[in-house]
Amino acid sequence: MAEYDFQKIESKWQNIWRENSAFELESFDNKLYVLEMFPYPSGNIHMGHVRNYSIGDALARFMKMLGHSVLHPMGFDAFGLPAENAAIKHGVHPAKWTYQNIENMRKQLMSLGLSYDWKREVITCSPEYYHWNQWIFLRLYEHGLVYRQSAEVNWCPNDETVLANEQVIEGRCWRCSTAVERKQVPSWFIRITAYAQRLLDDLEELRGLWPERVITQQINWIGRSEGTKVRFFVEDIPIDVFTTRVDTIFGVSFIALAPEHPLAKELSIKGGSSKALDSFLEELSHLSTRERQIATEKKGLFLGVYAKHPLSNQKVPVFVANYVLYEYGTGAVMGVPAHDSRDYDFAIKYGLEIKRVVKSASGDEGLPFEEEGILVNSDVFSGLDSKSAKKAITSRLCEIGLGELQITYRLRDWNISRQRYWGTPIPIIHCPSCGIVPLRDEDLPVLLPTDISITGHGNPLESSQEFVNVKCPRCGSLARRETDTMDTFFDSSWYFLRFCDPKNTQKPFEPSLASSLMPIDFYIGGIEHAVLHLLYARFFQKFFYDLGMTPYKEPFLRLITQGMVLKRWLSVEKLLDKLGLTTEDSIDNLKLKLSSLEDPECLRNLK
Repeated sequence: MAEYDFQKIESKWQNIWRENSAFELESFDNKLYVLEMFPYPSGNIHMGHVRNYSIGDALARFMKMLGHSVLHPMGFDAFGLPAENAAIKHGVHPAKWTYQNIENMRKQLMSLGLSYDWKREVITCSPEYYHWNQWIFLRLYEHGLVYRQSAEVNWCPNDETVLANEQVIEGRCWRCSTAVERKQVPSWFIRITAYAQRLLDDLEELRGLWPERVITQQINWIGRSEGTKVRFFVEDIPIDVFTTRVDTIFGVSFIALAPEHPLAKELSIKGGSSKALDSFLEELSHLSTRERQIATEKKGLFLGVYAKHPLSNQKVPVFVANYVLYEYGTGAVMGVPAHDSRDYDFAIKYGLEIKRVVKSASGDEGLPFEEEGILVNSDVFSGLDSKSAKKAITSRLCEIGLGELQITYRLRDWNISRQRYWGTPIPIIHCPSCGIVPLRDEDLPVLLPTDISITGHGNPLESSQEFVNVKCPRCGSLARRETDTMDTFFDSSWYFLRFCDPKNTQKPFEPSLASSLMPIDFYIGGIEHAVLHLLYARFFQKFFYDLGMTPYKEPFLRLITQGMVLKRWLSVEKLLDKLGLTTEDSIDNLKLKLSSLEDPECLRNLK
């Protein structure tokens, strides 16, 4: 039998497909949109890519054979930090490095014979694309969904740049190993929390169409909590805490503030502990938020002041604690050691009272007891079950003006500021007279300058005087251009809509085309994107829906998560041992064994 000549036969048919535009969208009738998450152009396609794209290719070809008009595009998620790292390491411009990688990866994808419509290719680092990032930013700004405020970030003092939590390893910069600090940096935020409830509610439409695990992750990430906001007082200074377990309020033995809480410094001055607080903050400054979340040792500092309990009027000591994060709730918690494991550990360490106020029906459980039950030691509320007690206690707090029902979300607004070069410039001018001035649509796109020096220290855009120094579009006075660039998740939050209309120079996409081609029928990619990319993309889709640019509230009808490709290395000796061979066996024996891998015994040995 003749051997299959892969190169000759594959090249022949790939040329025929290309010449006949075999994979271009034929019509909008009976359309079907298949999309795999597009790759970052790191240089080469790897097995994870091939696994993902093979699934989409098989699905697209099968649906085309069933008579569907299939939209199956491909592009490149091309902005990001790796390009800047390459510039530092190899002395090459990020654009050159990126486009060289794109050319190589495109060739690799084409050589696989994947059924992509390459005429719809989207490259997010091209001005033709990021122009519309800036346009979308301005629409978000106009609708009150963008704001600027100081944010505490991971800061590398050597590289003079912000680091993501994932770039902090054991308190040090992943690149230069300098001890990381926590620093307040003015940042741009997108008010994604305004859509929190809609993002949560609309997940119900996706049940049975998305993996249940992804839906659960999003529900947990959004983190809707119904509870009570309770107000404690240190003399005339109020401290608000949010709790879902107001039934345990009579078990409060301390208040714990996040170290970065604005009241921490004020209360430390009042309590004479400001120097100790500075030392405590310095100790924590080298830890990322994630490292603080997973820290096993609970550490705190008594601020020297006491809060008044809103119901019992007892004095409650006020601490700062490493396990309390300012980003969650109000940044302050009521410590109930008998009914919360973290509070229990903290109370044991600092010798604080542990008072049981909830028991089970049997009453024989140990502490901490974190379930709901029957109230004890809770004044007039003793004897009530937890559910009834929550209502009664909240009602009482409302009556005396020291509490209210509240719904909170774990979800936080999206910080899109990056002190990087290789990203979309934020279209804002800072004018000494007018303040923050958004650019006009006719001033777009704001192009990345080419006269930059990427050294790994500081924000490269600040080195371009021509880019930074501009005139205010309102008053004409000398002003300064914003030098932060956008988080690359901004790019990937709407690229699937651009595929519907990739050559449009007047708008991000024509709404009528998006109406005809969306939603995506099958979206394929890694489950690691469950709570960032997929959540941001859903937010963007809802925003476009509100603008009347698409009739669909959800972008991805069905989601396929393909799993991960893990590599496992075996030494020659271990491989031979698993195959039941020795180093003395002949090559022929090895070939024979390897050629019979369908043998069940051999497969069991290899696993």
